[in-house]
Order: sequence, then structure tokens, then C-alpha cells
Amino acid sequence: MNHWLVKSEPSAYSWQQLEKDGKTLWEGVRNYQARNNLKEMKKDDLVLFYHSVNEKRVMGIAKVVKEHYPDPTTDDDRWVVVDVVPVQALDNPVTLSEIKSDNRLENIALVKQARLSVMPLKQEEFDAIVELGSNK
Repeated sequence: MNHWLVKSEPSAYSWQQLEKDGKTLWEGVRNYQARNNLKEMKKDDLVLFYHSVNEKRVMGIAKVVKEHYPDPTTDDDRWVVVDVVPVQALDNPVTLSEIKSDNRLENIALVKQARLSVMPLKQEEFDAIVELGSNK
């Protein structure tokens, strides 16, 4: 199983909206590296859902339920989506400043490539963020 972090502006699509919807397609990715990461996602991979822009915090854990397929929001066949469902909200959302101050997370793409919207995580990085969200 792989682990990922996806970013969304809460005004565009929030964790709360995902919980309400119960499932969504992760669409609108228009960056080749992020697109390639979507193509690497497999069914049952776990995904951290990050609110970007003003909030800058990990809100919860989602799961991939359908692997990549053409993005239905565009006629351009270069772009893909995956389907995700919510698994659980973090007890305490983990802020970007908390992530940056944790030595276990100093090399993750969220810190090194701040503009990337879909990024892989090592299992230990994923686990560290979930731990931070549980132990406040």
C-alpha cells in the first residue's frame, strides 16, 4: 500500500464536503508531476487530506476506491482523476508549522515542494502526521 497527501483549498472543496458527499473524484489536477502521482495511486491507498491556502492543515484520512481514469471535467486526455472516500477525521488537524517543526517530516514534499497538489509519503511520514493529529 502507498501513502499520499492531496491538497485542496477549503473554499473549493473541503474535508467537511468530502465527509458530506461520502465519495468524490479528485479532479482539476493540471500539473504533470501531480498527475503522474495520481496515476500511481492504487485502490485502498491511504491519503491525507490537506486544506491549503489560509488553513494549511491536514484534516483527515481518505482512501482511494477507484484508480485513475480520464478527468471528466476536460476533453484533454492528458489529465486523470481518482475516486476517494473519507476514512476518518483527525482528532486535531495538523498544521503546516507543526509538520515543519517535526524532524521526521523535514523532507516531505509538502515542505520541499509546497506548490505540488498530489504527493507521495513514506509510511513512516504518514504515520507521523496521523500521530501528531491524535496526540494534542
